[in-house]
Amino acid sequence: MSCNYADGLSPYENKGVLGVPEQFDPPDVVQEKCEKLAEWIKNARHVVVHTGAGISTSAGIPDFRGPSGVWTLEKQGKKPNIDISFKDALPTKTHMAIKKLIDENYVRYIISQNIDGLHLRSGIERKFIAELHGNMFIEQCNFCDSQFVRNTPTSTVGKKCLDTDCKRILRGRPCRGKLFDTILDWEHNLPDKDLEMSDYHSSVADLNICLGTTLQIVPSGNLPLRCKKYGGKVVIINLQPTKHDKKADLIINTYVDDVLEKVTKWLGVEIDDYSQQTDPTRMNCEHGTRGWNISKSDIKQIKGLYDLYCKNAKKRKLETKKKKEFKMLKKDEPSVIEIIDLT
Repeated sequence: MSCNYADGLSPYENKGVLGVPEQFDPPDVVQEKCEKLAEWIKNARHVVVHTGAGISTSAGIPDFRGPSGVWTLEKQGKKPNIDISFKDALPTKTHMAIKKLIDENYVRYIISQNIDGLHLRSGIERKFIAELHGNMFIEQCNFCDSQFVRNTPTSTVGKKCLDTDCKRILRGRPCRGKLFDTILDWEHNLPDKDLEMSDYHSSVADLNICLGTTLQIVPSGNLPLRCKKYGGKVVIINLQPTKHDKKADLIINTYVDDVLEKVTKWLGVEIDDYSQQTDPTRMNCEHGTRGWNISKSDIKQIKGLYDLYCKNAKKRKLETKKKKEFKMLKKDEPSVIEIIDLT
């Protein structure tokens, strides 16, 4: 359960702004904003979705900083009334909508702060998601760094040893490593490959959409702003004010499930129901055999797009600036006739 996950972390005082009241846009305003968002998605080149704990609350998993969040109540000496186990929670309408939007090429990538594994269980492929804070259903070898899908949530958090041998074969011999949980504690660095993919995708995106997050945790909370210096837009959908509201191009204050339902309907996309057949945690495979690794080719591909759109954008911006300065100089120079008159 998310409460047990929170209890398993090291003591940490600075958990951000807690318990800010929720706010809701009127229904007609929500409809208008959703239509605008759908239009932006339809016309965008590269859409990236950033997800936080708010997209899993309708699955029964409490968030952390909301009015009834784990850390908000912890400060009051309380615990949430509803707290489903990670094993029993199922992907929400938002999880399934994002999966469908990826299938239909409307969304290119997901950058998630969530550790509940619901994106994985929606059927998302690894090449479409970065998991910055880990995943309860993923274990990782401390020797070869390979990640594997589990049928059950890990028994520990904080990158601790699960006392299981890695079964990967390296150069014809079994790997000598042990498997660890992937859940970060406060002092841990973000996983290198996930962070690298997140940096590139956030920068390349011409539309970054933030769902169910107050964007308080860094560096993940700052990633959506990467696209701003290249002319991209930032959309925030959340019930509470966020750290970057002033920099957003569009803010929708309502439930993320409702927004995704309206947006997909406007785009003509039908959201699939969750199915155990596409849930890798429910598949009958031998433990430690289903890989969950970011490939070198995926990193190379997005780096190529970064070089194309972002590095070239810097060059074009510099060239445009030089041309403007040259024109201003030409404009200020005296004409030949004026030079003659002066002599």
